[in-house]
Amino acid sequence: MTEPQRAPRRLLRTRALRAAAVPAAALLALTGCGSDYPLGEEQRRAAEQGGSDLSGILTGVGSSAQNAAMLTWRSGFESEHPDARVQYLSAGSGAGRSALVGGGTDFAGSDAYLDAEEQEEVRQFCGPEGALNIPVYISPISVAFNLPGIQELNLDATTIAQIFRGGIDRWDDPAIARQNPEADLPDLRITPIARADDSGTTENFTDYLHAVAPEAWPDEEDGSWPAELPTERAQGNAGVVSLTGETRGAVTYADDSLVDESLGKARVKVGDEYVAVSGEAAGRAVGAATRVEGTAEHDIALDIDREPDVPGAYPVVLASYHIYCTSYEDPALVELAQAFGHYVVSEEGQRASSEAVKSAPLPENLTAEAHAAIDSIRVR
Repeated sequence: MTEPQRAPRRLLRTRALRAAAVPAAALLALTGCGSDYPLGEEQRRAAEQGGSDLSGILTGVGSSAQNAAMLTWRSGFESEHPDARVQYLSAGSGAGRSALVGGGTDFAGSDAYLDAEEQEEVRQFCGPEGALNIPVYISPISVAFNLPGIQELNLDATTIAQIFRGGIDRWDDPAIARQNPEADLPDLRITPIARADDSGTTENFTDYLHAVAPEAWPDEEDGSWPAELPTERAQGNAGVVSLTGETRGAVTYADDSLVDESLGKARVKVGDEYVAVSGEAAGRAVGAATRVEGTAEHDIALDIDREPDVPGAYPVVLASYHIYCTSYEDPALVELAQAFGHYVVSEEGQRASSEAVKSAPLPENLTAEAHAAIDSIRVR
C-alpha cells in the first residue's frame, strides 16, 4: 500500500498505540453482558420465527460521537439476527484505533482515519494489507455555548479560533458584536471547554480552524488539545456538553447529536454566508470531499474541504469511520463483520441513525463504495 499523502500530520502516533489500548477486561465485560434477548419482545419473536442463522459476537471500540448511532445500529442488526451480538465500548477514537492496532478489538469506530504509520502498525494484527477506513457516520460538530436567552450567534473561523485560544475572552467583544448586531451580548467572561481525551472530534475541529484561519490557529490538526492553552477540559463529547451546560458563559465543540436546546449554537461563516449546523448541511460538505491520495482500492479515507464551494455546506464536520481488518483468520468473524458492515451503510441503517441522532445519510457514491469495501473483507 502506498502511503497517503496529506499535508497535516495525523493525530495518534506510536506514543499512544499501546498506552491507550483498551484493557482486555473491559472487552470481556462487554461480551459477557446481556440476556438472551436484550432487545425485548421483538427480538424474541424474530428468534422464534427463525430466519437468520448468523451467530457470534463482534466487538468494537472507539468514537463517543458514534455511540448513539451505534445503539441504533445494534438494535436494528440484532433484531434481524437474534443470535448475533455487537458489543461496542465508547472509549474515544484514539482508544479505538489503538485497540485495533494492538489486536484488542474486531473493529474500531473513529472520527479520524488510520494514517500511514498506523496502517503499518495494524498489519501485525490485520495482515499484510492492513485495514480499511469505511465512512459510516456523518455529523456536524457544533460550536455550542451557554448564554441564557441567546440561541444562535454568527461566528467566522478567525473569531472561533481566537475564542478558544483566549484572545477573545468576553462575549461582548467587538469581533463578536460586529457579526451579531442584533444580539444583546452580555459583559461576561468566556470559558472555553475542550476534550481531555485524544479525540477525533478534536482533530476535525482543529483541522477546520487551521485550514480556514491558520494565522489565528497556527497549530496543525491534532486529536490532543494544545497543552499550553488554559482551557477547561472534560472527557468525551458528553462530558464537554455537560460541563458547558453547568457553566454560564462557557463554549465548547461537540458532536451535534449531543447538543440539546439548553445550549446555543454558532452559525459558521462559509464564503459570504453564515451556515447553521445541521445533518443536511454536513452531508453537503462530505459529499464534496475527495479520497485521500495513495490509499488502497477499498480504503475510503476522505479529505474534507473545510472551505467548500457548495451553497449551504457546513464544514465543521466529521466523517466517522468503522475500521475493519482487510482479512481475519476466523471465517465466522468475517461473516459477522460483513453482515454488520452492510447493515450500517444500508439505506435502512443510515435512515435509522439519521432519525435517531440527526446524522446525515451517506451520499450515494460513498454508499456504493462502502458496500464494495465490506465485500472485499476476506479470510486469510
